[in-house]
This record gives sequence, structure tokens and C-alpha cells, in this order.
Amino acid sequence: MDRWNEVEVFVNAAELGSLTRAAEQLAISTSAASRYLLALEERLDARLVHRTTRRLHLTEAGEQFFLRAKDLISNMKEAEASVSETAINPTGTLRVTASLSFCLRHLAPLVPEFTRQYPNISVDIVAANRYYDLIDNGIDLAIRTRQFEADSSITIRKLAETRRLLAASPSYLEQHGRPETPSDLSRHKFLLYTLADKPYEFRLSKNGKEEVVPVRPLLSANDGQIIRAAALDGLGILAQPTYIICDDLRAGRLVRILDDWDLPRLTMNIAFPTKAHLPAKVRLFIEFLIARFREKDYEKHWNA
Repeated sequence: MDRWNEVEVFVNAAELGSLTRAAEQLAISTSAASRYLLALEERLDARLVHRTTRRLHLTEAGEQFFLRAKDLISNMKEAEASVSETAINPTGTLRVTASLSFCLRHLAPLVPEFTRQYPNISVDIVAANRYYDLIDNGIDLAIRTRQFEADSSITIRKLAETRRLLAASPSYLEQHGRPETPSDLSRHKFLLYTLADKPYEFRLSKNGKEEVVPVRPLLSANDGQIIRAAALDGLGILAQPTYIICDDLRAGRLVRILDDWDLPRLTMNIAFPTKAHLPAKVRLFIEFLIARFREKDYEKHWNA
């Protein structure tokens, strides 16, 4: 028990930069915290910290020990939580990240129902059109369109597959005409999402035949909502996942173009840090999200 207390005091002091603040967080006296830290240094026969009147600084040995000790504390807390947490009363803050479009259309609308079921879980949505390092940024799970993670410590689960469609507003097509073949696209204006894979070409396939059309944009942006708004204003043709523009297509605000040709499809995946004991808040949200997507049959609608 003393060894555990020693490590816990050290990790908290290193994170907070203060032995006094670490003692307050652990609800022990500063003198007790100091004794634990000294005992740890004596046991390891190494100086772990330099202390001044204002702040605590780690030595080189302290930095190395901190990296391992932090994981040890985290894993122990998660192991304890996995036993004590239940689906009846899970707690904590769940940090979720996805693109702005996905957050607006599919994450934010689900939060009210999820928090009604689990009122002691708060949800922190991080809208970003880039892939955060989940562990470094304290992200519990992410919705991503890449099929593989370079980091082997990240687990992925498929959520849904979606088509990407070419579409434009009726006003644009009335003014510029409707492309009937891939070669017709060379005479048109385009609105491109710059974070797409190979954004400056359209790789179209049909019945085993493939055509690659180089594209020069009238407007490019790193957010799908900007591209969508420009298309609705009649500026040009966009290529976007169905889940972003399905309501516009249904309402006639946008019209499909070359719908019998396919662009490479996207797979929406749930990515989360691999852990032997997945926190209840993460497990429950993953199950909730997958269940809602199945109920609404999004994959079928997005690929029709």
C-alpha cells in the first residue's frame, strides 16, 4: 500500500507541479506527501524531483519514471472503475471528436437521448476536420473515415459505409447544363473538400470501367459545410459523402450528377484507445451509437 501511495503522490505532484496541490487532491497532509516522495526516492535510489518554493521540477530520472508511473496509475484506476462502474449509473466526461459535418448531423442530435439515459455522463464534443492523437489529447473516441490506424494502440469498429456523390443546385445546372458523361465534367466549375483523399481528381467507376478526371476548383475549403453552402448558392459541382447532403437531395436543393458512376466510398469508423477494461462511459456510447445507426438504417440510405 505504501508503494502505491508513493507512486500516486509522485504522479500527482508531477502533473500539478506542486507537492502541496498533490496532497490536497489526495486528501493527505503536505508532510505525509513529502514523506511518501522521499521514501520513493530512497527506494529507487534516485533523485526524481527538484523542489523550489514555487514549483516542483522533474529530473531526467523523474521524467523517465513519470512516463511509466502515469500509465500504471491510469491502468489501475481503469481496472477499479471497470469493476465498480455499471450500466445503471456510469459517470464521467466523455470526449468525442469527429468532423464538423458529422458532429452537426449525427453526434449533437444524439446527445439529449444519451444523457437522458445516462444523466451522470457529460459529453464533450470536439469538432475538428483533422485527426487528433486520441491519447495525447484525452479523447475517448473518434469517428473517422480511414480504415486503418497507424497506431496499434487504437481499436476501430465499423459504423457505416457511405457513397460520395457529385451534386449541384438546380440553378447551377440550369445555367451551365448537366454533365452526362465524365468527359463533360471538364467544362464545369467545382467545389472541393481539400482534406479528401486526392481532392484534385475524381476517380469514377462503372461496370468495371474507371475514368480519372482532373479537377481544378473554383472554391476549395477544409470543411464540408462550406462546400455545401457554396453548392446551394449555385457556385458549382461538389463531391461529398451522402450523409452530408442527403437532406438537400431529398428536398431538391441539390441534384445528383452522374449517379450511375461511383466515386470511392468512405467507411465511417469508431476509433478508441485499446484497453483491457474499456470505461463504461465509452462502451455505452459506442453501443448506443451503433444501435441508433442500425435503427435508422443509415448505411442503406447512404448507398442507395
